Amino acid sequence: MSKKNAFYAQSGGVTAVINASACGVIEAARENQDQIGNVYAGHNGILGALREELIDVSLESAEAIAALRHTPSGAFGSCRYKLKSLEDNRAEYERLIEVFKAHDIGYFFYNGGGDSADTCLKISQLSETMGYPIQAIHIPKTVDNDLPLTDNCPGFGSVAKYVAVSTKEAAMDVASMCATSTKVFILEVMGRHAGWIAAAGALAQEQEGDAPHIILFPEIAFDKEKFLAKVQKTVDEKGYCVIVASEGAQYPDGTFLADAGSTDAFGHKQLGGVAPTLANMVKSELGLKYHWALADYLQRAARHIASATDVEQAYAVGRAAVEMAVAGKNAIMPAIIRGEGSEYSWSIAEAPLSEVANVEKFMPRDYISEDGFGITEAGRAYLLPLIQGEDYPPYKNGVPRYTTLKKQLVKKKLGTDFEA
Repeated sequence: MSKKNAFYAQSGGVTAVINASACGVIEAARENQDQIGNVYAGHNGILGALREELIDVSLESAEAIAALRHTPSGAFGSCRYKLKSLEDNRAEYERLIEVFKAHDIGYFFYNGGGDSADTCLKISQLSETMGYPIQAIHIPKTVDNDLPLTDNCPGFGSVAKYVAVSTKEAAMDVASMCATSTKVFILEVMGRHAGWIAAAGALAQEQEGDAPHIILFPEIAFDKEKFLAKVQKTVDEKGYCVIVASEGAQYPDGTFLADAGSTDAFGHKQLGGVAPTLANMVKSELGLKYHWALADYLQRAARHIASATDVEQAYAVGRAAVEMAVAGKNAIMPAIIRGEGSEYSWSIAEAPLSEVANVEKFMPRDYISEDGFGITEAGRAYLLPLIQGEDYPPYKNGVPRYTTLKKQLVKKKLGTDFEA
């Protein structure tokens, strides 16, 4: 039986370490050339497969692939494109199988979050019924840290480190100027339904009473009066108040504080900015001078301050995906398992995609303080190991030196184009 080629694609919002997973996949595949032929990468994620735009990874040097480990963003291009259900549009999935068959692809590695886990599972299932079985392995990636069955998600640890450091530094700035300037500072971070990133702001605290003084989680219904009272009390006592707010903060009825009234490609509500919404409350109700900042893409692209733990785990799940595939595994995800004991350790196990796809993991209530504005010691114990260690990229002329790839496409073999 001839060996099959592999297809790798990046999905959804990129991270500081998703390319480390790509590095792990490609290096492991090159070490298993007796079972895996060429590696192709999707140009702009799954769209690359639908449009038959496959990047020939064999043309990339070993040095360029190794440099992916310290390069942020999505080196092959990612996309926000949710495949419809099999019932609504079977043609999309059949097109993927046709492209894989044309290029003799037998391994599918999809690097993303919950939606991509669902796609991975469906391709595995449909390929069997079409008589061209594909070994589909999902590689976890999401800054939101909301995938089930894995202790944490590659990409999260580096965002958490960035948010903790930024909160600490901004708080020092505000504290030094609050006598005559800003009284309230609000940092808005990502996290639509799960407050993991917002919680990481608490890691800036060295002792009780340190900033951030208020954290707003999607899991805790927003109480305007309680919030404003806490802001005023903190300013009265400390002279200033620092807030870390999740973009998904919502009222008791589930309405987002910052609902922009539209949806994205995945059907998710577009959020219009919780920080300015809160700032307007502070100004109109309390008359306090404020400043706010939006971490936005900066938090997920900050490879210069990545967590060493995160980099190691991202690379490891990429390698593990290939090792699982050559061992004959299918429809699974390499999951990070936290070890027992006081000293942090981790290992990798298999998680079935049937239990991963379209399932969100939220902050446990016992990780959030009783008043809903902070984290508990249990929450801190969970978060702290994930931001440990520094893994600085090489620098040139004072800025990080990141790699770019050739990204040369292979010749198309199918006679028809596909509009996606």
